[in-house]
Amino acid sequence: MKTVLMVAEKPSLAQSIAKILSRGSLSSHKGLNGACSVHEYTGTFAGQPVRFKMTSVCGHVMTLDFLGKYNKWDKVDPAELFSQAPTEKKEANPKLNMVKFLQVEGRGCDYIVLWLDCDKEGENICFEVLDAVLPVMNKAYGGEKTVFRARFSSITDTDICNAMACLGEPDHNEALSVDARQELDLRIGCAFTRFQTKYFQGKYGDLDSSLISFGPCQTPTLGFCVERHDKIQSFKPETYWVLQAKVEATSRKEKAKQRPLALNTVEMLRVASSSLGMGPQHAMQTAERLYTQGYISYPRTETTHYPENFDLKGSLRQQANHPYWADTVKRLLAEGINRPRKGHDAGDHPPITPMKSATEAELGGDAWRLYEYITRHFIATVSHDCKYLQSTISFRIGPELFTCSGKTVLSPGFTEIMPWQSVPLEESLPTCQRGDTFPVGEVKMLEKQTSPPDYLTEAELITLMEKHGIGTDASIPVHINNICQRNYVSVESGRRLKPTNLGIVLVHGYYKIDAELVLPTIRSAVEKQLNLIAQGKADYRQVLGHTLDVFKRKFHYFVDSIAGMDELMEVSFSPLAATGKPLSRCGKCHRFMKYIQAKPSRLHCSHCDETYTLPQNGTIKLYKELRCPLDDFELVLWSSGSRGKSYPLCPYCYNHPPFRDMKKGMGCNECTHPSCQHSLSMLGIGQCVECESGVLVLDPTSGPKWKVACNKCSVVAHCFENAHRVRVSTDTCSVCEAALLDVDFNKAKSPLPGDETQHMGCVFCDPVFQELVELKHAASCHPMHRGGPGRRQGRGRGRARRPPGKPNPRRPKDKMSALAAYFV
Repeated sequence: MKTVLMVAEKPSLAQSIAKILSRGSLSSHKGLNGACSVHEYTGTFAGQPVRFKMTSVCGHVMTLDFLGKYNKWDKVDPAELFSQAPTEKKEANPKLNMVKFLQVEGRGCDYIVLWLDCDKEGENICFEVLDAVLPVMNKAYGGEKTVFRARFSSITDTDICNAMACLGEPDHNEALSVDARQELDLRIGCAFTRFQTKYFQGKYGDLDSSLISFGPCQTPTLGFCVERHDKIQSFKPETYWVLQAKVEATSRKEKAKQRPLALNTVEMLRVASSSLGMGPQHAMQTAERLYTQGYISYPRTETTHYPENFDLKGSLRQQANHPYWADTVKRLLAEGINRPRKGHDAGDHPPITPMKSATEAELGGDAWRLYEYITRHFIATVSHDCKYLQSTISFRIGPELFTCSGKTVLSPGFTEIMPWQSVPLEESLPTCQRGDTFPVGEVKMLEKQTSPPDYLTEAELITLMEKHGIGTDASIPVHINNICQRNYVSVESGRRLKPTNLGIVLVHGYYKIDAELVLPTIRSAVEKQLNLIAQGKADYRQVLGHTLDVFKRKFHYFVDSIAGMDELMEVSFSPLAATGKPLSRCGKCHRFMKYIQAKPSRLHCSHCDETYTLPQNGTIKLYKELRCPLDDFELVLWSSGSRGKSYPLCPYCYNHPPFRDMKKGMGCNECTHPSCQHSLSMLGIGQCVECESGVLVLDPTSGPKWKVACNKCSVVAHCFENAHRVRVSTDTCSVCEAALLDVDFNKAKSPLPGDETQHMGCVFCDPVFQELVELKHAASCHPMHRGGPGRRQGRGRGRARRPPGKPNPRRPKDKMSALAAYFV
């Protein structure tokens, strides 16, 4: 019996699709990576009985990155990233072992059906999956077709079964357009970002940004926000007058307020921000969850037009018994629905549509609010227009003619289901006839002044990005989120985006040097070229080469003209030497270095004009005025909090690793100095119970609430509370070869039997110590803490880098101790 491998984009999608196609008769098990399940069932394919294996990836399998030294900021000139730096596809998340997982499941399969999301990114992932799976599949004979693509817009029985019955092929051109965008964004973004970050962080101490980034889409997005800020700052109010008079006369005309167009992604994001108070990225993530759970159709679409064969009545019937809108839906079904307005057909997916009924109790929170809006919007598109009577009253006071108008609702139409769109009651006018005369009760002349525009809302920014072709419906939320996280704008009340000083200076600097770096025109032109690649009308290599050549020239001009932006920086920010507070002594000049707390936190010696990076996302303080035996720099202590990790480090060694087996960004808990009292050699205990390469290290500063922490991942063991002293012995455990701990307990609070206060043992194996250890994950860890995998189904016995001078620590062969087994 032949085997068909089917791959979806997310584990939840794979399960839903498998249940529909197998009609529920399937067996499931976890894959080797622990993140993706495999669902198996039997059926027919291409007229023959087969075994189906349905599994998934977790988004992109691969990511584009530079090779070797080109990933290191200090090793290469950023200008080389435009053409000389080679790139390669790497696993997007190495911990998932996704390539190996796909190869294990694909080995020996005869056919593959790709159920990735039906957009350009989905097409790109199709080919990532194929690159991994095709080499291990059975070879086809006689030109037999083995690769198939399923296209669908919702997780419903009808849509999934139709997709399975009409399988096509993956679109290579669309995948290439994504490859081109990835390479352009990587090369252009990294070159400008590295240069800007190194140049300005080396001069100013209060930028409060760990990365001064540039992005071909991100920067024009910021430009829109700063453009509105500039209009506010330069606004000059003008005086105008309003005449108010209490008199009346009238005319009437029947008019209609049109129902909305069908819902696409951009409109959904606009409304989510302006009316629901949800940021674009959060709204998109919520919509994706609703889609994977089968509540709505695919939420990434540019289309606002339903195809003629779309089952509008079927989607509407799903809502016929809903407690909130059942009456409206039943009346529409009984009287006949109104065909939705003709919108734009982008040729991708149908508009966003509810696919099954759901209640507030079922979804809850933001998921319900977004679902409710999507459903009400859909019902409104098949409702009738709102009809109203517009009354216009004209009157004369002396020689002057005045008019005022109002509205009276005749038929609410779609506003019954979208009440926020209804005609306000205050717009109605009293009844009067032509020729009626009234006395003038009062006349006032009010003097007013024009007011400046407000800061851009997210909804307005989304509109501008769509209008100018900046980003796609999928990436617009990401670009807005980036400028918020990079401290270029702050989100104010009403979800208005107010630029920070850094954001303003950057945009003004781009305008001063090369306005095209921040204007939307050049990126819009690139997006059009990328779309031509997707349509097979432009050559991938030519578009890539031409665009990179343009931006390479712009980069060189930008570097040569950076003084223009620097003049603006000088006005807004303080130089390093004038920033921060004295903390620790430099090992070269023995003067105090200043600790700069603003992101990225660092130490600066103004006498030597040297800056030393530090671990981020924690607190830094002086470590007992102790010095590094290698370079005489005073040590500092990094801590993530009282219940988290902490360790000392030498500022110089942290930036300039002293030993060949050390990397930049390592503290004393990873230092391989053979005799320093603060090093891994002296304080290391044994292999981490969870990650493969970490070593548990005693925190000598943590008493009386002692801690042992992994020097790679986030594992922290709280132990020996109220102990007077804890030392790492040179002796090792006879069972697991971990270093023994020598513990002196407080006599009044000793947990030892009798009057004992001292005990030496192994934290892994000693039954006395096992009762005194509590394992947790640190609340936060700085970026240098590589690893940190989550809980596993089992724990292998991989080798760890052991402390020099100590035997290789091994885990007990019998059951794990309390240290390994107790997770909180």
